[in-house]
Amino acid sequence: MNVLLLNGSPRGGGNTAIALSEMEKIFREEGIETEVVQVGNKAIRGCVACLACKKNGKCVFDDLVNETAPKFAAADGLVIGTPVYYASANGTLVSFLDRLFYSTPFDKTMKVGAAVAVARRGGVSATYDELNKYFAISGMPIAAGQYWNAVYGAAKGEAREDAEGMQTMRTLAWNMAFLMKAIALGKEQYGVPEREPFRRTNFIR
Repeated sequence: MNVLLLNGSPRGGGNTAIALSEMEKIFREEGIETEVVQVGNKAIRGCVACLACKKNGKCVFDDLVNETAPKFAAADGLVIGTPVYYASANGTLVSFLDRLFYSTPFDKTMKVGAAVAVARRGGVSATYDELNKYFAISGMPIAAGQYWNAVYGAAKGEAREDAEGMQTMRTLAWNMAFLMKAIALGKEQYGVPEREPFRRTNFIR
């Protein structure tokens, strides 16, 4: 099994990286492979709603989004970590996620998702909610820890001093590992849930 972790911070080795690395330790103990993709330090433009991806099967802008897509397709779980800016995820990460989720044609159902927000003080719950919406709209079970998945720290390295935050990351990783393994066993015995053809309606109809 494998988990793809997206780091939405522009800073390599910062507090978001520390939070994700705490999860990686647990995943390795559980026999789960990991890969981290650094997103926040890249130049990622937003979606322009051209719909070319519906014809081509990939985003028209050939950048990190298309490079990451096959890794996402192969992953059993996805962790999205971000620093909090104005009670929101890093804008670069949001642009990346909008295009990654919309342009990829593969079925994301039953891939396990987890969101992690890192902040100096406030905005973590709003950011946590924001990231979980990507999973929910895709039919992805959402892993939870022992509290909202938040770590606190301002200066580089301060996240390690957040004892509860680090514990939350470990608990989240254990819960996520269990959920992925349980889903794999469920698929073997029961398959995947039935789905009706999708019906898209507008509010005026």
